[in-house]
Amino acid sequence: MNEYRLKHFLTKILLITLTSIFLFSCNAVKRVPESEYLLKKNQIYVDSAKTKDPKLYNQLYQKPNIKLLGIPIRLHIYNLASVNQDSLYQDWLTRKPKREKRITKFLSKKQVDRLGVGLSRINEWLKSTGEPPSIIDESKVKRSIKRLQAYYWNNGWFNIEADYKINTEDNKTATVDYYVKPHQPYFIDSLKTRIESKVADSIYKLNTEKSTIVSGKQYKTLDIEAERERLTSLYRNSGLYHFEKEFIKFDADTINTGHKVNLNLLIKNRSITYGDSTARIPFKVHKISKVNIFTDYSYQNRNQKPKDSTFYKGYNIYGYDKIKYTRKAITNSVLITPGEIFRDKDRTNTYNQINNLRTFKYPNINYEIDPNDPSGENLIASILLTPRKKYSTNIDFDVSTSNIQAFGIGFGGSLLIRNVFGGAEILEISARGSIGSSSDAVDGGQKFFNISEVGADVKLSFPKILFPLRTNKIIPKHMSPTTNLIFGMNVQQNIGLDKQNATGVFNYRWKPSNILTNQFDLVNIQYVRNLNTSNYFNIYNTSFNRLNNIATRVLDVDSPFFSQPDTGTPNIDNAVLQIPSGANGFIAQSLSATPDPDLTPDQLQEIRNINERKVRLTEDNLIFASSYTYTKNNRENLYDESYSRFRAKVELAGNVLSAISNISGLKENSNKRFEVFGVEFSQYAKTELDYIKHWDLGRKNVVAFRAFGGIALPYGNSNSVPFARSFFGGGPNDNRAWLVYDLGPGSTGGRDEFNEANMKIALNAEYRYKILGSLHGALFIDAGNIWNVLDNVEEEDATFSKLDDIREMTVGSGFGFRYDFNFFVLRLDIGFKTFNPARDQDKRWFKGYNFSEAVYNFGINYPF
Repeated sequence: MNEYRLKHFLTKILLITLTSIFLFSCNAVKRVPESEYLLKKNQIYVDSAKTKDPKLYNQLYQKPNIKLLGIPIRLHIYNLASVNQDSLYQDWLTRKPKREKRITKFLSKKQVDRLGVGLSRINEWLKSTGEPPSIIDESKVKRSIKRLQAYYWNNGWFNIEADYKINTEDNKTATVDYYVKPHQPYFIDSLKTRIESKVADSIYKLNTEKSTIVSGKQYKTLDIEAERERLTSLYRNSGLYHFEKEFIKFDADTINTGHKVNLNLLIKNRSITYGDSTARIPFKVHKISKVNIFTDYSYQNRNQKPKDSTFYKGYNIYGYDKIKYTRKAITNSVLITPGEIFRDKDRTNTYNQINNLRTFKYPNINYEIDPNDPSGENLIASILLTPRKKYSTNIDFDVSTSNIQAFGIGFGGSLLIRNVFGGAEILEISARGSIGSSSDAVDGGQKFFNISEVGADVKLSFPKILFPLRTNKIIPKHMSPTTNLIFGMNVQQNIGLDKQNATGVFNYRWKPSNILTNQFDLVNIQYVRNLNTSNYFNIYNTSFNRLNNIATRVLDVDSPFFSQPDTGTPNIDNAVLQIPSGANGFIAQSLSATPDPDLTPDQLQEIRNINERKVRLTEDNLIFASSYTYTKNNRENLYDESYSRFRAKVELAGNVLSAISNISGLKENSNKRFEVFGVEFSQYAKTELDYIKHWDLGRKNVVAFRAFGGIALPYGNSNSVPFARSFFGGGPNDNRAWLVYDLGPGSTGGRDEFNEANMKIALNAEYRYKILGSLHGALFIDAGNIWNVLDNVEEEDATFSKLDDIREMTVGSGFGFRYDFNFFVLRLDIGFKTFNPARDQDKRWFKGYNFSEAVYNFGINYPF
């Protein structure tokens, strides 16, 4: 071990030792009063056996202080705070007669007062960031006993016994033991009903098969509550407008039943008060007689009469000013239909549909009994819509850095126009641009801002399916159908190959339910043009160095492919291939019918690989694709941390152009491929599967998992997948032990600047926990890789040719920190190369596991 490493090692040991001494020397019971005890641990015994069931521990009102690696860090931070910081400061300031005068003379009276305020704020921060000691409160222990009893009772153990014992220790700490004896559980035996309303009784009998109360199943209060919810939803979606959950009653008989429960379901008629008397009347099935839609309602005009009106398919449409929306656009967003029975879900779906329009604020929907109906069975629905502003704008600005761009400034803006053609359409126009500084720029970095990028997008959204045939039966309006037309242009200059990128998308989107989303891209066109292909070997230095190394071994020093420094006698050690003529000329000669005889087969294969990659990355691309994406996401809101999400996508490209080329009799080029507008169009099939699962462990502890698999296979008019549709690995949202584009393919070790392939597998697992306040931590393991498969890449280390190649899955692990700003999360992840298949067999595990070789990833929000 050299002197530097020895000093580095001793520094680490000293830092760890000092930190450990600080943490373990902190007095955890510093703020625990005399005759009180700090709760050290809870332990629950069920039938005298210890249990770790988190559902039981969640019933306890009092829990020990949160620990990280066995240390209550937040408690120690809280203990650093003073009980009365203001009085302590004043006491210290006046303790010596001349102290305050001397400090005031040096700082001024105002600064002395501010010092006290600052110390007070630091003290408050320590208290709020830390965690007060969890002092045992016997009243909370007794409440925990009652809660445990209630938990077991609600799950069918009606004879539950529970007790506790507080075990004190000499160091002012204590543990609490809870003892539970559930005894024998009860099971549901029978369910009888007494429903006074004939209408309600008949609806119930027609829907008994979906009941959550099942004979022979152990009694659970949650099943009873679920049945109440089911029946309430059933009745309110079957026309019973006045029905409420409070009308449903259950009673249970367990006397001399042999641990069986006989349930009775009671639903009485609803009560109505007439003056001083009360009467009960049966429930009725209500129908919608009228639907009134007000397109420009506001609080100011609530008492005015509408000035404009129209009628469409049973809907009355009103406007306090001239109606600015087409009748069909408005009624397509309303799921409450005249002539049909009252259904609560129709109101909910109408709320969702109108919100999806992004044209109106949250609507107000009211029902009232039709005054012209003597039977009282008809309802009038009034939908009050308040328009949003027709125009809205947004401006963005950011500063960034990357491995290509040392410094960059980005700026952009967008304009949103609502109700463009009167059918609640949305037009979004956005533009973006950036300037930056890079040493890889074409001008060699002579100017500070030497690279630029500019782009613009136009998106037009229609709240319906635009198709020549009617699609209402396949995609009804309650699925919130949307048609999007998207056009975009992007130009990048003075770096790389100076790309021009044009895109056009025509797609449909609809949601069969709250958790399901479908998207069908009928047409997705992308045209990529490379303007500066001669700069290829200036950008992809790794490929050039490999090529130049071969050239200097086989070519003569006076070869016209070389450029020599102006130092007199030519020297092969100083020879460098000219860019681009020398490099391209050497490749052309080597792959010709008469290559240099000194080239070995391995060198020829290496030149083929370099040329294949160069051709693929410099050729223009025309992608004419269609795709379908299915997404199932059961996350209820942003705070729901127990959910799963599954996404599947299938994409086909080039089939339409191939069919047209064959039918029209187009001639193939020298590569035996068809061209459209002088460009060989891409043809491939691609599929992606993505699954995410979160488990909420309570107390801000979450386990998150993700699995991804994708493959894109070229065929027909292509022997490779275009760069824009290929896969890459590494980066803050993938395998965090590798930089973005630095992973794979296979066991090649990421030797190129931008590594990509047409097959990918990725697995991620992360444990997230709270440290203090808004600061959270994470431990993670990432695995995966990319490979080439069934394309024109022949390099064995980069291809997936047999099942054993799955062993080339890289593994990265590490830890991270997240700070929650409420509206976004700032993330830092530190990844270590745990298993690297690019290394020798005996050096693959844990050889990059140190901070000097770690990868530091900054990101916004969670990676999955």
